[in-house]
Amino acid sequence: MLSRFTPLLFVPLALLSACGTNNHGLDSVYQPVVERNDYVFDVQTAGNGLAEGEGQRLAGWLGSMGLRYGDRIAVDEASQNDAVRNAIAAHADRYGLVLSDQAPVTVGEIRPGTARVVVTRTTASVPNCPDHSPDFQPDYSASTSANFGCATNSNLAAMIADPIDLVRGAPGSPLSDTATSAKAVNAYRRATPSGAGGAVKGDSAGGKQ
Repeated sequence: MLSRFTPLLFVPLALLSACGTNNHGLDSVYQPVVERNDYVFDVQTAGNGLAEGEGQRLAGWLGSMGLRYGDRIAVDEASQNDAVRNAIAAHADRYGLVLSDQAPVTVGEIRPGTARVVVTRTTASVPNCPDHSPDFQPDYSASTSANFGCATNSNLAAMIADPIDLVRGAPGSPLSDTATSAKAVNAYRRATPSGAGGAVKGDSAGGKQ
């Protein structure tokens, strides 16, 4: 019974696809989409940190990841050995990153005597942009272009340093904008004029000074 009516569900979609994407509002149809991926790397541990040779393995893996601002590094280790965490934190520090307090849940069991290093990376993109699907013909519905906002949102997704800020935002500065601007104005007013200090004025006609 379900299979009999399934083809009918695709009829309206087919009709809409022939006309292209319709936008009857003033907002962009396409918005940035943030995706998150977790990458894991298990290392052997020892009482004083990482086992012999594991530091080189970890350094090679982190280098191949091309770590950048916005990436997050966490350590998942059952024994909570501070020496292990400090050894991994030293590798993260080379990329200007600090270890996160909590590690995300990952697939696979962490064996005794090992620690799991988790690199979390988020990316932002705007799927299906640009959109030039509507036919170039008179539009009497006064609809907004389907491609409206694609350039702005795509640039935003490409330029944002930490894509997770598109999801939950970022804390603002404790100083208000007025306080910040007032500091600049006051510094300008208190500065000594550049012409002060006995500047010598010369005669543009070549006369004596």
